[in-house]
Order: sequence, then C-alpha cells, then structure tokens
Amino acid sequence: MWIVRLALRRPYTFVVMALVLLLLTPFVLLRMPTDIFPPINIPVVSAVWTYNGLSAQEIEQRILYIHERMISTVVDNIEHIESTAYNGAGVIKVFLRPGTSVEAGVAQMTATGPAILRQMPPGTIAPIIIRYNASTVPILQYSFASKKFSEPELQDMAFNQVRVGLANVPGASIPYPYGGKARVVAVDLDLPALKAKNLAPADVVNAINAQNLILPGGTAKIGSTEFDVTLNSSPAMLEELNDLPIKTVSGAVIRVRDVALVHDGYQPQQNVVRLDGVRGVLLTILKSGTASTLDVVRGVKAAMPRILSGLPPELEAREFADQSIFVRTAVNGVVKEGVIAATLTALMVLLFLGAWRGTLIIAISIPLSVLTSIAVLSALGETMNLMTLGGLALAVGILVDDATVEIENVHRHLAMGKPTVQAILDGAQEIAMPAFVGTLCICIVFVPMFFLAGTARYLFVPLAEAVVFAMLASYVLSRTLVPTLVMWFYRHVQYHGHLTEARTVSWGLRPFVTIQTGFERSFARFREGYHRWLGEVLHYRLTFAVLFVAFCAGTALLLPQLGQDFFPAVDAGQFRLHLRTRSGTRIEETAKLADQVEAEIRREIPAKEIAGVLDNIGIPWGGIPLTYIDNGLVGTGDTTAYFPAGTGAPGSRHASSHS
Repeated sequence: MWIVRLALRRPYTFVVMALVLLLLTPFVLLRMPTDIFPPINIPVVSAVWTYNGLSAQEIEQRILYIHERMISTVVDNIEHIESTAYNGAGVIKVFLRPGTSVEAGVAQMTATGPAILRQMPPGTIAPIIIRYNASTVPILQYSFASKKFSEPELQDMAFNQVRVGLANVPGASIPYPYGGKARVVAVDLDLPALKAKNLAPADVVNAINAQNLILPGGTAKIGSTEFDVTLNSSPAMLEELNDLPIKTVSGAVIRVRDVALVHDGYQPQQNVVRLDGVRGVLLTILKSGTASTLDVVRGVKAAMPRILSGLPPELEAREFADQSIFVRTAVNGVVKEGVIAATLTALMVLLFLGAWRGTLIIAISIPLSVLTSIAVLSALGETMNLMTLGGLALAVGILVDDATVEIENVHRHLAMGKPTVQAILDGAQEIAMPAFVGTLCICIVFVPMFFLAGTARYLFVPLAEAVVFAMLASYVLSRTLVPTLVMWFYRHVQYHGHLTEARTVSWGLRPFVTIQTGFERSFARFREGYHRWLGEVLHYRLTFAVLFVAFCAGTALLLPQLGQDFFPAVDAGQFRLHLRTRSGTRIEETAKLADQVEAEIRREIPAKEIAGVLDNIGIPWGGIPLTYIDNGLVGTGDTTAYFPAGTGAPGSRHASSHS
C-alpha cells in the first residue's frame, strides 16, 4: 500500500514518468532492429576447403576426414560435427555447445588449417573459416543481364564493382555472385606440336612460372632524382605471354605460341543464370545475424543507384526477392491486429463497466504497459519481430485485469459514499494481494520457456519476456498511475453506480446510455439463466463429469490428424520449381532443359499440367515424388530452375540452373 500512498502524494512524478516513457518510445523503436524472427545464435564454425578438379569422394577421404580428426582434438566444447563433400570443395560444420565462445572456436579452427596442410594432397590451400549464424539469410537479390556484354564481363562487373560497392552497407554480407563466367588467363596446349618439338606440358608450365614473376626493383638515385626501377619480370599485355621462350634447340628458340595459345578465357562454368531468357548474373545480399532486415535493405537500395551510375547504361539491373516487404507486411499486420485488440478490449470494458472515466484510465494503461515492455526488450538487446509482437498482442487482453479490478473496486467504495482518496486506498488495499498473485500466476506460465534449448529457446524466450514484462508493468501502473488518474478524474464526481455514471455523459452521447441500460438488463437475465443451468449441472454432477472427461479424451483422437511442422505455412507471394536431371548431366544440357521448361511456363499452362509438360520434353524425373502446393509444382534436387512470381497464376521472371 505504500506505493499507492506515494502515488497519491506525488501524482506529478508518476504522470511525468509516463510522459517520458511515451516520448522515448519513438527513439527506442527507431534504434530497435526489426526482423521476421528473433536472432538465432547457434554457435557454429565452418571450415571451407577448395581443391578444383578433385572428386567429392577424394575431398571426403583425403581432406575432410583428416581435418575432422584434428578438429576433435584441438577444438573445445564440440556438440557434434557435420561435413559435406562436393566436387572440388568440402565444408565442415562444427556445432559448439550453447554458451561456448564462438571467437575461441574460430581461433582454434584457424590454427588447425595450416598445421594439417602437410598431410593434404600437394597444392591444397588453407581452409576459409566462417562463423555461421542461422539468422544470416538472403533478404534481397539483384539480377544483372545485358544483350551487349558477355557473361565474363557481367560477372566481372557484379563481382568487382557492385559487390565491392555494397560492402560498406552495415549488416550486409554479399557472397560470390551466381552465374556468369569467372575470368582467367587460359593456356590451350597444342598436343601434336608439343610432341613434334619433343616437349611436355610441364615444360610450358615451368617456362611461364619462371618468367611470369613479380620482383621488386626498388629505386635508383641518379643525381638529384630518385627513379623507380622496374624489372621485365611480368608481361604487361596478355599477348606477350605467347612470346615467352620455352627452350632453345640448335639455335632456334621455341616460344609459347609455337606449342600453345594464351588467351583471355574463363573457368569451367558451374551454374547458369538467366533473366527473361537472357543469360546474366545473380547477386544475393545476406543479412548478418544481429542486423535489421529493414535497415540492411534500406541501405542496399540507397547505395545501388550510386553504384549503377558508374556502370554502362546497357547493363540491366533488376531487383527481386525483397524480404523486407514480407517483414514489413508481417510486422504491420501484427501491430494492426494488436491495435484492434486493444480497441475492442477498451470497448468491452466500457460495455461492462459503464463508466467512461474508468474505461479511459484502462485504455491509457494498456499502451503504457506495452511501451514499457518494448523499452525493457530493447535494453536487453532483443529485436522487434513476430514473436515479441505476438507476445505483446497476446498480453493485451490480460493487461486490463489489474486496472479493471482496481477501478471496479474503487467504484464500489465510491458508491458507498466514501471520499475519493479514501475509496482509492480502501479499494487498492483489498485487491492488492489477489492482483499480485494473479499477475505472478500469469508470469509463471511462461517461466518454462526459459528452460528450452536449441532453436526453440531463441524463438520463444522473447515472446515470454514480452508478456512477462508487460504484465509486471501493468501491475506497477495499477499501483501508481491508475490511482493517480482516478483521483484526478473523480475529484468532482459523485459516483453512485454504473448507470448513474453513464447518465452523467453529455446529451451528445445519450445513445450510449440506452445501450448500457439494455446491456445491463440482458446481462442480468443471462446471470439468472446461468445460475439455473449451474444448479442443474451440480444436481447431475457425476454424469456431467463423465461426459466432460469423455469429450476431452475424444479430442485427443484429433491429434494425429493435425500434423506437425516447425513453422506454419507462409504465402511468400512466389513459387519455385525444382527439377533434377540424371547424375552427370552437363551444365549445357541442363540449361537447355530449363529453357524448355521456361518456354512452357511462359504459355501460362496451369500448374497442375506442368508434370505432363516435363514428361513431354523428356526430363527424367526418376520417380521423384511431386507435390502440388498453392498451384505450384514442388520437387527436390540439386539441379534447380527458379521462377519467382506474384501470388496467383504462374509467371516467369528469372531462371537459374545448377549442375
């Protein structure tokens, strides 16, 4: 009770505190990251090995197997290790125990790489150590295509200009682009010429390595000037590599051009990207774990015009797969529903209390409790996401309990004719312990969520915190701000009951008095009917108990029909078509099949007929199960055709195929 007396003695203190909280909220919301889900900080460290040309089986046995054994010896607090081998690459994921220092794991993993190179095949380079975060997901994609530029040129612009230009966007991570052809200096050997001149391919390799060197020349001081000295060690022009000597035979110099051709080429293509039938490059922007999706997308979109202004106008850049639209829509939807819930709650309280002053006080306490919870969540480093917003929306209906019970009890004492201050003190004292126990009971319901582990903990703990903080704030406000507002609003009012309070409203709101009077009479009849029904149930309590238990047991039979999933189904406004060809199919053949699929989809064939189309053009599905979901055909495979489109009829905007 001391806090209620303090609030009545110092009313301006608590009113100012509420105003400060209200004014600080915009700044808190602007600084609070916004995302679809809370950060999922799973401690995982990955080691990526690359060795071009080595098969997946060799990668597994000669690289990954050896490195895994050293990791298990050197790295601490390992939960489990996963590894995946590909042609020319391998990835080892080390899952650490919760609470383990990821920085220490990265340092230990980094130390294992160079130390084990001696046991690896010759030419193996140290692995790339990556700190993995489950919240690092693609949030935006850009496709670059042009009928003027070749694939190597597109890949070069996307990799060296666009990607580098976006590197300074806070929270953005840009991996290597898909599609295009990575530029290399290719040396094509003429095997008959090598045989005629009695040379081996190794002679060409040794000649280029020995003469294509970068050597420091230093400077030379001549007179009063210091000159830079360069050595003729590395050719400045690509064509000059063809003039490098390999061997001298009987006074005749055999050069590279005699047995090979050095030209501007590209690495073997691993994936193909097309935009409306034109080959291009796909650049994916990832969000780092702690960044806000909306902030990252906003920063990328602000930087992209500046980057594109320095590129040729013939380059066509198109933005798609913008996850910020989905995040913003989802967050706004939850906020909208929360506001609707708060409004309906206030109207329901008004309908039952019949006192507009008390309803206004309760309506003030609801947003203040929510804002207090948001401020505490921001101080704890949480983000604004669907889980926290869902928790706040869930708490809206519960937040009114403390204030409603207190105001209703104060009304009762006011109706007895007590002075306003005394009625507030007596009413608050009577419900102090029940309100406190009720608030704690609601908070205790969410305590088990704090003992969850794994991904579930990162998802549901923010929801529990949002509800608990809002409930505690609601109780504190019911002890401080609510008594203060009651003292101010009722200081010149003689309260004698709900209907009397309703009739004090101005004549402009007179219809509400009629509604309130009719509701009170209907509710009184409902209470009488419920009383009679309850008496009948208590008279046949054994029969009712048996029927109720049987009904509850019968509902358990519905559980197998509900199904299980980690997240509910989400309509993201796009569909994906996955197709798989026979193992070993060349990337060129896969691209041709994707061309045919895209051509058929452009005819706007209904999605359920796509399976027949695939059979007609000869794509061997090999018994892969097909599932029709949201008018889209879904399969599985590592050879992929991806057609994002709006919700509704199938369309074709972009296609990519991977071999």
